[in-house]
Amino acid sequence: MTDKVKFKRAAVIGVGLIGSSLARALRERGLVDEIVGVDRDADVIARAQKLGVIDSGETDLAKGVKGADLIVISTPVGAIGAVAAELGEAAEDGALIIDVGSVKGVAVEAAKAMPERVHFVPCHPVAGTEQSGPEAGFASLFRDRWCILTPAPREDEVYKSAVEKAAALWTAVGARPEIMDAGHHDLALAVTSHLPHLIAFTLVGAADDVESVAQGEVVKYSAGGFRDFTRIAASDPIMWRDVFLTNKDAVLEVLGRFSEELAVMQRAIRWGDGKALEDAFTRVRGLRKAIVEAGQESAAPNFGRDDKGQH
Repeated sequence: MTDKVKFKRAAVIGVGLIGSSLARALRERGLVDEIVGVDRDADVIARAQKLGVIDSGETDLAKGVKGADLIVISTPVGAIGAVAAELGEAAEDGALIIDVGSVKGVAVEAAKAMPERVHFVPCHPVAGTEQSGPEAGFASLFRDRWCILTPAPREDEVYKSAVEKAAALWTAVGARPEIMDAGHHDLALAVTSHLPHLIAFTLVGAADDVESVAQGEVVKYSAGGFRDFTRIAASDPIMWRDVFLTNKDAVLEVLGRFSEELAVMQRAIRWGDGKALEDAFTRVRGLRKAIVEAGQESAAPNFGRDDKGQH
């Protein structure tokens, strides 16, 4: 497997949590000879190099991807279009380009606009923590996690081989690749990831605005539910700003359905309809059980996370 996905030079554009984790995983599995980090922030490059995540770094994208046969776009999703357009000129012939964003419609559109001499395969490793920066990465982040590939609509055999190579790469770092339509992906992730984050941001913000409850009390008496919402709400604000703007239609669709369900709950509480509440709560318990049984979460206390907030 490693021979199939061996790369001479990998350029990681954006050396944050996901980018640095993939760089670590590539190095640990012996899948690449050299790793260069590309980031607009020279301090990020210096920190990543000091940690041994990358061998060298560049703030100039064209210089950073020179000679790279693997290019990883791990920027916020709002930057994917511009980065891909630049790579259309700067990337080497035959280079495999992947991204790691959680919105795939924008990535597929960027891939469709790329010249056929390079091969952009949009990817989404469904893994992460609320931490950010090169220090937050770890090589096992993708182990036993799904990675969804949403290839561009190209039928040539060379591109099909690139899709297979991208899938093999994710398999080699411990993930489970799956092919999916980009539109379906974006709707599914709006349900499973984007809306929960929006709710967390909103709930924590609302708690901060309740003037009759001191912030110290909110911190002191945080039970598991609210505490976990604050963990989610601590995620990178720039990354999530871009997610909601680029996946607007799917998020608004799911948000509308959530609002309808919330109105039902509000009505049941207002009118003391205990049966309606119990029925609703019983129905959703089955989904939690299914998630645990599927290996996507632990039944252990503290939401199955260790002290670092990692799965």
